[in-house]
Amino acid sequence: MRFEILTIFPEIFRSFFEFGVVSRAQKTGLVEIGIHDLRQFTHDRHRTVDDRPFGGGEGMVLKAEPLAEALTSIGIQPIAARIPASASREAVVLLSAQGHPFTQSIARELAALDRVVLLCGRYEGIDERINQLYCDRELSIGDYVLSGGELAAAVVLDATARLIPGVLGNEASSEFESFGPGDAAITTSVEGVPRSQHGSGGLLDYPHYTRPAEFHGLAVPEVLMGGDHAAVRKWRREQQLRKTLKNRPDLLQSAALSKEDLKILERLKTEEL
Repeated sequence: MRFEILTIFPEIFRSFFEFGVVSRAQKTGLVEIGIHDLRQFTHDRHRTVDDRPFGGGEGMVLKAEPLAEALTSIGIQPIAARIPASASREAVVLLSAQGHPFTQSIARELAALDRVVLLCGRYEGIDERINQLYCDRELSIGDYVLSGGELAAAVVLDATARLIPGVLGNEASSEFESFGPGDAAITTSVEGVPRSQHGSGGLLDYPHYTRPAEFHGLAVPEVLMGGDHAAVRKWRREQQLRKTLKNRPDLLQSAALSKEDLKILERLKTEEL
């Protein structure tokens, strides 16, 4: 899979992708990353990439011409000239504070493509005509404003790359974690893995522990030490529900919950009162 990043600050990405999972994916040829400096697509002495907004207002806006030339240079045509979206194996993504919230499910959709182009906005954003003409998605990584889209592009790339088959040492790792797909969406069979780990179904992950068994007076929960897999499954599921209720209660509205889950939630809510 190939990622293309369009930015006015290519130097920002130098260290981002030189370590960890993304670095290994590049070395093994599973992931390719192209970083393109928008200033290379300007034609004035000052290499100007921005201008004042029509209608007045604070800040500057990235100009349409350099963005369009950069996209053309990597073979991206306007949406109207492309093959039907249903047959396309690539997507152009604009990172902006006004975008659709980026989620794990969107990362899975992007990971199924052959190429993803990430446009990094700056200042007050980009000329909206580039969004209209070229962009398939407009994504935001959270309800806050960054100085530019570079950090957001790194987040989207990392979250997507780790879902590409072969990138992680154990492919099941991307399924058995927070925001993983539900049981019905998983076809991989893993021996000995408790069912509560087969996708979080929209819930947050449960707490994890490793050696030593006691640390600063805090012991590992006894249920995890006893070898009773049914008890472990039950405990982990309750901890998923507890953590989601505490930190992200909004996720419970769309999570895959059983009747037993709902009973546990009612008890947990009572305990909180």
